[in-house]
Amino acid sequence: MTRSTDPDVTLLAALADPTRLSIVRQLAEAGRAGMICACDFVECCNVSQPTISHHLKVLREAGVVTGERRGTNIYYALDATFASRFAAIGVTLAGLIPLEALPSPA
Repeated sequence: MTRSTDPDVTLLAALADPTRLSIVRQLAEAGRAGMICACDFVECCNVSQPTISHHLKVLREAGVVTGERRGTNIYYALDATFASRFAAIGVTLAGLIPLEALPSPA
């Protein structure tokens, strides 16, 4: 299987994993000013530190998060371009399915 070089595919593939999506949601809740230590994702995601490190690497390579080393810890935040990149994907797909055809949320 060949890896896609399309940045949109890479971004969506990175978000398709439940653990990575949980990390992104936690970072989104922290907001712009909030950076979260990699060690803090272990509790929210219920996985080991090496697994968290792998998921953060995937998210970094996809341009979803950025990291900043502080001593022995690395703190993460959403990449400044992530929201606009994700929104742009949505805009390019708009119109494929009319909104009225979507089931209403329960």
